[in-house]
Amino acid sequence: MVVSSLKPDQQIFGDLGSPAAFLPVGHLSLDNYAAVFDRVPAARFLLNSVGVSAVTVALGVVVNSMAAFALSRMRVRGKGIILTLVIATLIVPFETLALPLVWWVNQLPWLTANGFSLELTTGWLDTYQVQVLPFVANAFSIYLFHQYFDSIPKELDEAARMDGAGWFTIYRRVVMPLSGPAVATVAILTFLPAWNSYLWPLMVVQSEELRPVMLGVQYFFQLNVSWGEVMAYTSLITLPVVALFIAFQRAFVNSIAASGVKG
Repeated sequence: MVVSSLKPDQQIFGDLGSPAAFLPVGHLSLDNYAAVFDRVPAARFLLNSVGVSAVTVALGVVVNSMAAFALSRMRVRGKGIILTLVIATLIVPFETLALPLVWWVNQLPWLTANGFSLELTTGWLDTYQVQVLPFVANAFSIYLFHQYFDSIPKELDEAARMDGAGWFTIYRRVVMPLSGPAVATVAILTFLPAWNSYLWPLMVVQSEELRPVMLGVQYFFQLNVSWGEVMAYTSLITLPVVALFIAFQRAFVNSIAASGVKG
């Protein structure tokens, strides 16, 4: 993909069927990358996806870790049943929920600024929040945090409570600082679907200035298809995912290993 993004279309098809397709040989240039920004507002799409994904990750880590903390560390009646029901939601495909979810988000209220006053409006369609809030809570993230929290000795909670700490203080100052690998793993697993989201934004976002990067792919297939530009665009939108995984790779592996042993 990266090598083809540096070649003109004629050379891409000419190199098919030979090792040259995988090698940076021939006429190489950055023309396809320049053409991408001329054909679509790629910078705006990238900025939208970065913002939506970052907010989804931040809220997801907080919400899911707090839910897992309550199920793992606090005395909650029936927490085993609650955790089972949470995990059971994983078997429901998103396509089954998409249309009902569109109807629901169109009924929800939101505060909007009108000059110097705030107005209560109805409907989240064609907004940033509709791309974020429905996906903050995640069953697998709760399960992963729960498994990791179970590996942390509960004696630390008892010692903190003897010092006068409440549950939120234990969560914030005892458990979460010890859960770096789990946080990194949840961040990656939350970022990937948020970044790769296509079906949901296609259903709820109409304004071009609000669209994420994945919707930009369809721009390249509307008129004359330039495969060099397609490869350049897909290379651009892949870079943040690769960078994130490299940055958190060690913590990701450590968390999966620790959760697997505990399970």
